[in-house]
Amino acid sequence: MSKIRMNTEYRNKFYNRIKDVFEKEETQEQQAFLQARETFNHSQNLTFDLAKQVVERSYPKEDVDTLRVFKKKYGDPCDVVAKDKCFYFSHNEDTDEDGDTKETKSHFDFGLFGNLNGNEYSGQEDTEHFAHAYFREELKEKGCNPDIIAQQQGKDSNPHKTKHVDMCNKALGKNGSNDDGIGMTKDFNDSFYADVIGTSYCRSRAIACTKDEYEVFEHWRMAKAKVVSTHQTWINSIMKQCDQLKIGLKAYRYLSEGIELASELGIKVDEAELIKTNSTGLTIYNPTNLANMIKGMKNKEQTREQKIYERMKYEKESVN
Repeated sequence: MSKIRMNTEYRNKFYNRIKDVFEKEETQEQQAFLQARETFNHSQNLTFDLAKQVVERSYPKEDVDTLRVFKKKYGDPCDVVAKDKCFYFSHNEDTDEDGDTKETKSHFDFGLFGNLNGNEYSGQEDTEHFAHAYFREELKEKGCNPDIIAQQQGKDSNPHKTKHVDMCNKALGKNGSNDDGIGMTKDFNDSFYADVIGTSYCRSRAIACTKDEYEVFEHWRMAKAKVVSTHQTWINSIMKQCDQLKIGLKAYRYLSEGIELASELGIKVDEAELIKTNSTGLTIYNPTNLANMIKGMKNKEQTREQKIYERMKYEKESVN
């Protein structure tokens, strides 16, 4: 095998090719994430069906229909029916240490960017992490990095992170402070609305449910949080491997060492293909190619057509 020296471009090619394989490997961490996402999907639909039943107990459909008739007849003064996808559910079946009844309530948001901890004012990073992980494949296809929040865990906010988070949010259709959104966000949210009566915010209207129903809502929210935690664990495992990969590639002096590493990892990398696709690489220093390039640079009297011909000829010879 020829002793072609390693350079930054080759190192990047090896790194990206091997990292891509790491991401596609069926590891325990990857499977745990995919299973968590599947479990959430199942739980989301079943739990919202229950939530809708609970909401309709407090706001019967016949009352909602009647109020809509009044709105049509009398206009804004009767505009008191709205669709919502987040609700405060509460129950009063627990007692405190004195034996007095106490209220247990929390905020449950069925939207794509809904909170994961019951606090509607909680930070948005967990909600964005969930949304990016949930639509990971779709975001990758759009050239986004849906793993950026996991990759930047524990780090301060920085332009690199902000850039990729914003790209993901835009691709998903997150519409600023408008919770409904567009695109994928809207498509996701549209299936999880129920009719409520009242014009105030959801926090001012706790909807009564049973303790058993409340526990179902809590288990659903835990399933949502597990999508985030398993995604984080999976990405952590990939990053640990990639850290070692970077160290090794940086130490290699020759292309053959990178090819040997890839082979040991079960990844086929063709040396000729690496060189062929190199943007400038070492092929430029082939004597014939270099001579032609220098001649082209010296000849100032060439016509435009001659310059195009010589450039095409040079590029063809570089590939071959």
